Amino acid sequence: MRIKVNIDTTGLKINRIIKFFVLSDLMVWGGWGLVGPIFSIFLINTIEGATVATVGGVVATYWITKSLVQLPVAVALDRHEGERDDFYTLIFALLLAGFTALSYLLVEDIVTLYLVAFLQGLSFGLYVPSWAGIFSRHLDKEHYAFDWSLDSTSIGMASGVAAFAGGALANAFGFDVVFILASVFSFFSAMLLLMVPDLVMPKATITIPFRFPGFMRAKTPIEMEKKG
Repeated sequence: MRIKVNIDTTGLKINRIIKFFVLSDLMVWGGWGLVGPIFSIFLINTIEGATVATVGGVVATYWITKSLVQLPVAVALDRHEGERDDFYTLIFALLLAGFTALSYLLVEDIVTLYLVAFLQGLSFGLYVPSWAGIFSRHLDKEHYAFDWSLDSTSIGMASGVAAFAGGALANAFGFDVVFILASVFSFFSAMLLLMVPDLVMPKATITIPFRFPGFMRAKTPIEMEKKG
């Protein structure tokens, strides 16, 4: 018995902005994915007085900070029309994430460690809503699920490969190279978006049904003239 599954990809085209934002997301999460498998060992081996409980506290600090930050940031971004504020917030978040990765290498005590974990949570609390806001407005018509799945698949694959690579790099060259690469990927993600002129202040190309219910497109000057 054969089971044949056909996936029709006819007409499946991904717009340029979505491609660049997927690539940007891939670099950020892939870069930080290098840190994942060695993070706890790095803390215990390099920070005086750090224990397994310390690792738990640091991870908790990151997640709690990120969770508390991203909702009010999202509300603030949604209150302003256009994408200027989203884009500037996104670039700032990427730069902050890059500096945070390097900051881990300078930590010498537990208090500073928690401060850096807070900065990491802050950077991703700013990154998630600003990235998602622009990404959502430029989803390809009739391919919303595919665009989101493409991003999720990309960062999933990148994180998987990065986890293996991070462990191998740390084992061969030490912890420093892993955090430096995480920083480089974050900075490069920001540079990628800044170096593409039409992505600096992109204009929304679609209307999101669940965000603007009952929205009607604006009439063109010709249509208004005819109506008059």
